[in-house]
Amino acid sequence: MELFIAYKNYSSWSLRPWLAMKVAGLAFEETIFPFYHDTSLTDFAKQEAIPASVPILKVDNQIVWDSMAIMEVLADTYPEANLWPKSKGWRALARSASAEMHSGFMGLRSQFPMNCRRQTKVTANAESLKDISRLAALWKKFYQADEVLSASRSEGPFLCGAFSIVDAMYAPVMWRIRNYGLSVSDEFDAWSEAMFALPAMQEWLRAAQEEEWEIAAYDAVE
Repeated sequence: MELFIAYKNYSSWSLRPWLAMKVAGLAFEETIFPFYHDTSLTDFAKQEAIPASVPILKVDNQIVWDSMAIMEVLADTYPEANLWPKSKGWRALARSASAEMHSGFMGLRSQFPMNCRRQTKVTANAESLKDISRLAALWKKFYQADEVLSASRSEGPFLCGAFSIVDAMYAPVMWRIRNYGLSVSDEFDAWSEAMFALPAMQEWLRAAQEEEWEIAAYDAVE
């Protein structure tokens, strides 16, 4: 498999499948398209007749684009990796939360672009505060699940116990909350620490810190 991504410091959508694949132990090659600095992404997209956006996965000579589509294909291809929770109830909750991230949280995304190597303190605007409040409610739903769900929770510090696609979907949120000095809840803090401590996340961070590319608009957020 080959995963095509963009800047590790800035590309939130690239992080999602990359992290899921790393945590699951799936072997793949990676290629970076620094699309602010060259035409490699647009050239590739034109050749394959797909949108000029990352990430893109090439698996079994098939091209798959969009983070959620990539991770669904991986879950189908490697069922033994348990990329979705085994419990039907937890899978339903994880899928719902993943879909919500895929289409929502626009205030937080707009005000706080992902930037792994820069830490600063920024006051959240009204739209971001709504998203942060929603995160707190969502994390409470996961960590204070009802008795039926709790009985089938797997062991671990992540949203469904064991790491799964839903954690990968919210991974960039960890960087946004952590690096812009924001606060969500105690449950979110515990999850954030577990995510940050993942060897795969530390590998991503090291690579982000070593990148020479800079995007001024992302670095100027105050």
